[in-house]
Order: sequence, then C-alpha cells, then structure tokens
Amino acid sequence: MKNKVSIIGAGMTGSTTAHWLAERELADLVIVDIVEGMPQGKALDLQEAMPVIGKDVKIVGSNSYEATAGSDIVVITAGLPRKPGMSRDDLLVTNAEIVGKAATQSIKYSPEAIFVVLTNPLDVMAYLTLKLLMVSPNRVIGQAGVLDSARMRAFVAMQIGVSVENINCYVLGGHGDEMVPLIRHSNVAGIPLKEILPLDRLESIVNRTRKGGGEIVNLLKSGSAYYAPAVAVAQMVEAILKDKHLIIPASAYLQGEYGLKDMFFGVPVQIGRTGVEKIIEYQLDEAEKTALQKSAEAVRQSLTALHSLLKI
Repeated sequence: MKNKVSIIGAGMTGSTTAHWLAERELADLVIVDIVEGMPQGKALDLQEAMPVIGKDVKIVGSNSYEATAGSDIVVITAGLPRKPGMSRDDLLVTNAEIVGKAATQSIKYSPEAIFVVLTNPLDVMAYLTLKLLMVSPNRVIGQAGVLDSARMRAFVAMQIGVSVENINCYVLGGHGDEMVPLIRHSNVAGIPLKEILPLDRLESIVNRTRKGGGEIVNLLKSGSAYYAPAVAVAQMVEAILKDKHLIIPASAYLQGEYGLKDMFFGVPVQIGRTGVEKIIEYQLDEAEKTALQKSAEAVRQSLTALHSLLKI
C-alpha cells in the first residue's frame, strides 16, 4: 500500500512542503486548509505538474479532515506567520488554537500517524500536540534543527566558498533567538570551524543563524520563510517513510536527557519508521551547557504561558 502524508495548512510553507515531497515521489499527498478552494487549487496545480517531472503521486486538496484518513504522517504547518518586529512567542495564543484543532481532528482519522510539527513557537506547539494527542512521545517531532543547521551551513559556505556538501553544522536548543549553534562540533570536510574562520566571523555566523528567520521576515515584510523550512520537513518525512535511522537535530520530548524533563527541545535524534528512535547526548563543554540551559529557560517561559492559557 502506498504511503500517505497529510499536510495541515495550505499556505506557502504547507504547499511548498507538498511540492518538495511530490518531487521525491515518497507518498500520496493531502493538503488541508480552512480556506475554501485554496487547498484544492494548489493540489490541482501541483498534480498537473507531475507529468512534466514524471512522478506518479496523487495529490488532493480538501477543507475536511476526513480526506486525511489513513495517513502515515501528518505535517502541521497551519498557523499565522511572523510579521516584522514579532517574536515566535508572539504567535503563541492564536497558533495554539489552530494547532490544537489540527492535531485533534487529524488523529481521529489517522490514529497511528506520526506528527511533524512546524508551526511557531515550535517547541511549545510540539509540546501542545503531544499533550492533546496523548500518544507515545516518539510519534511527535518538531522540525527546527534541520532548518537552523542548514542556515548555519549556508552562512559558512558564503564565508569560505566551499560546497555546502562539505559543511557539517549542528544547532541545538529551542527554536528561537537563544538557539545554540555548536561551533566546536561543526566542521568543513572534518576540519573544525575554529581552524578555518577567525572568532569574529564565527560569532557573526552564530548571530545570523539565531536570527535567520527574522532576517527573512524583515525582508519579505508580509510573511516568513518557507522554502528552507519546507524542504527540512521533506527530509524528515523521507527518513521516516524509508526507515533510514537518520540522525538529525530536531525538537523531541525530553525525559531527563541533557538534564531536561517534560519539554520539547532541539537535540540530536535518530528517526525512522516509528518516529524518534533514539535521543543522542553530545558531550558538551561548560560554555555549551550554559548556552543550552539559557535556551531551555526561554522555552520553559513559553511553556508556562501555554499552561496558563490552556490549563494543561
């Protein structure tokens, strides 16, 4: 039986996610949105592109969650995007309602699905999804680290003029301005970044990585990034459907790892057909531990706000 992936939210991120997935011919796709005609139109447009690239993928748009029945993976991109001057946490109240409905409606029709959450504030929305669904923690994953690490890789490539394929960067922590780019663990063809770039340029890359999403929001003025977030989701979906046991940075539910409990947080995870298979614990130095704790505190503050809002 062919795999099925449902994407909740037909905005730029959701429809671009469908685009990347259709190109990879990984599964039949369903795009759901509350706006009448939008998911249907985008799905039909994408379906008509398939003969050009020779991919046999069925793509359906719907305003009903019934169309998602039997999904292997549900991707939640629905929610309001950031505007200039907004933080990810500014979206908490509105997006909690949107994500909550998307999660609870989807699982009615796909009780065995794995959920990949992309809506901001990311770590809090993944936590909300898990608490509402009451499923095993391995079945809910937040997409953040793949995106943040890709941004860092792109910025390093811009600085040194080396193929992005040779660059390995790792960004952990909450998906926000306190995220933790791990310079010590990042390298270019095995050569540590510290041996390639001076400290001031490394600090510039770290700061730009942390504010990478905001930089795009300020440039666009009426929306947020979607190409890179969408392809990051596609990589995760592919790893799950193909049972690749791929190690990536992602937001996962922690139960003591890195000294953190009952929260979603960006850490290295191994993912496969059951979702999160393993959480990898890096050996961190004191500076890295301090930065990670600072990032965790920022996520905790958002979780406190969520608990107050929804009494969960």
